[in-house]
Amino acid sequence: MNTKIFVILVFFVCGTFTINAQDATDFYDTGKVRELRLSFKDKNWGDEMDSLRIHGNDMLMGNAKIDGELYKNVGVRYRGSRSFRIGSMRNALHIKLNYINKNQNHQGYETLKLSNALRDPSMVREVLSYEIARKYMPAPKANYTRLFINDKYIGLFVNVQDIDDKFLTDNFGSSDNSFFKCSPDLTVKEKDRKGCKKGIYAALEYEDDASCYLSNYEMKSKDGWDDLIELTDILNNNPKDIEKVLNVDRTLWMLAFNNVLVNLSSYSGQHSQNYYMYRDSKGLFNPIVWDLNLSFGSFKNTGNGSDLKLKELQELDPFLHMDNVAKPLINKLLSEPAYKKIYLAHLRTILYDNFINGAYEKRAKALQSLIYVPHSNDQYKYYNLEEFKSSLSSTIGKRSKIPGIVELMSKRTKFLKKHPDISIFPPEVTEVKVLDRAKFANKNVVNFKIQAKVEKHAKVVKLKYRFQKDQPFMVVRMKDDGKSNDGKANDNIFGASIDPQGDTLEYYIEAENAAALTFYPSNYMFEPNTSNLEALNK
Repeated sequence: MNTKIFVILVFFVCGTFTINAQDATDFYDTGKVRELRLSFKDKNWGDEMDSLRIHGNDMLMGNAKIDGELYKNVGVRYRGSRSFRIGSMRNALHIKLNYINKNQNHQGYETLKLSNALRDPSMVREVLSYEIARKYMPAPKANYTRLFINDKYIGLFVNVQDIDDKFLTDNFGSSDNSFFKCSPDLTVKEKDRKGCKKGIYAALEYEDDASCYLSNYEMKSKDGWDDLIELTDILNNNPKDIEKVLNVDRTLWMLAFNNVLVNLSSYSGQHSQNYYMYRDSKGLFNPIVWDLNLSFGSFKNTGNGSDLKLKELQELDPFLHMDNVAKPLINKLLSEPAYKKIYLAHLRTILYDNFINGAYEKRAKALQSLIYVPHSNDQYKYYNLEEFKSSLSSTIGKRSKIPGIVELMSKRTKFLKKHPDISIFPPEVTEVKVLDRAKFANKNVVNFKIQAKVEKHAKVVKLKYRFQKDQPFMVVRMKDDGKSNDGKANDNIFGASIDPQGDTLEYYIEAENAAALTFYPSNYMFEPNTSNLEALNK
């Protein structure tokens, strides 16, 4: 495309994004590029930051202005990522707004994390990946910010929400339970880990010696090592009880997400890293994805041999590590047939929601259009503008060879769609309704009578329901026998009746045939169907 035409189109699309986002107030709204201005008294702030990063985690104090709002005495340091380079202007940043003033925050956010998008010429991997993840599991928000330091434009950075107390409270209703960052310290040599298993990283393997956990997990809570050890013990030695300590459904979502998006800088890759584990008020550990900068095949090693080639990434086995006992989250869970079916259902949902329909490509192009101007003005960017523009369709780099997102996912989508375990048609759930009071009837509806049409040879249909958001879902079998509020027998209309334990019911349907399983609605974990007795009787 002619560069001049491309720029004109970019300005048009950027204008559209900005106008549509005018009423958006959230700091992480993806329709707007934010502006962050840091100011330090010392002109040699870069040297000071390098020194602080090398010698510890101390912070350089300065002021921050976020979209025009001034915050004084904030703490700034380079993030402890392996992308840190001495003298670089594009090192990732960690900013504590409440460094001195403990009550200081921006829209409730106390900490800012800026990612430098290393090994991502497209600049969209993190934002796009987090958007997809948030459809199915709690995951950080992410957008973009222009960074200025002492009034000099440093460049465009990815602005990722910190997984902190606010994140935990917003997503789990608490923040003071056991909480771990699962990112092994790769600087610790295996020979120094005497008596510990070798090469397991943060894979949740069980260790007899509790000290062996210290270099693979970072405890973020006040205590909780016993809880983590209990999780690994049950997972590895007594997996039939795993639902007592692990949110299995959410874990299967994470594993399906990692596989579809070829996100190998994760539990599913070489180092079993870049995720958190938080134990909620029900006593269940929940995985939280983190650091998605290398998703879509930018990191290529599974831990089995050398880095994968492009074709191997495109045809990555959906059952990667299923037979690997050193990856117990995958090995133990997918060895259970019921969990394997759920995993495949989640994988199929992610695939059809985002990739078979081409939605990911449209979104990637829209994000690139949004950031084209601030990125083109970034004098310290890792990749030139031509590489940025071709990064969706072509492999970039002679050494790292970062695959184009569309180049990777167009063929991966076809591969997964044709895979024999994914191409199987699951039951199809349609025409879901709760029977309300009949017209002119003189009696109110006193219970919830739910019907659903379920086709494609459904063998088992379950209604999962609850009356309080903090309750676990209860289960009742839906039947097609002509006796269960389902119409005629064998007409593919399944029914069930629920006696009320409250006025409002939340529910979803799980349907299974001989080969596959499906959920209705597919995002049941966030938006189950609801019904209210008062509304039914109007």
